[in-house]
Amino acid sequence: MERKMKLGMDVVNFNASGIDVGSRSHYVAIGQELEDVREFGVYAENLTELCQWLLDSGVTTVAMESTGDYWQNLYVELISFGFEVVLANGKFTKNAKGKKTDVKDCRWIQKLHTLGLLTGSFLPDNTTEQLRTFCRQRGNWIDLAASTTHKMQKYLKLLNFRLDVVVKDVCGLTGMKIIEDI
Repeated sequence: MERKMKLGMDVVNFNASGIDVGSRSHYVAIGQELEDVREFGVYAENLTELCQWLLDSGVTTVAMESTGDYWQNLYVELISFGFEVVLANGKFTKNAKGKKTDVKDCRWIQKLHTLGLLTGSFLPDNTTEQLRTFCRQRGNWIDLAASTTHKMQKYLKLLNFRLDVVVKDVCGLTGMKIIEDI
């Protein structure tokens, strides 16, 4: 015998908003009706306008996807206005099958956040973020230097200068002196 079950969920975040972050515009939902959704641009004045609209609407907590780099400026602006911000991984905000639109996405994110079903991604503190940036930049420079060294060796071989046979490091002190003299 089958029983009919009703599944109800409690609202956890009463004044919640959901934002579908995009490269050209952000769609913001403060409720589930179409009139509860607005589109904002991505420039500084648009972000300020977005935050002011959320404040005027009584929103205290905001959830958004961490899509590419587009979320970063919006995140900083929301924090500066005093909102609690949940930066959710995109795989946790995927909507059910069907036609995907920005309006549906922001309403879905708002619904999930209202019900307390989204958790925030790890965001490092400023010191850790700076250290991470320096380490990445150093790695990029090392990769660039290695690539440049390989190109130098390749072009020297094409010119029939087999400097790599004579010295261990073409870009070392001896190797660079020989190249300068040539």
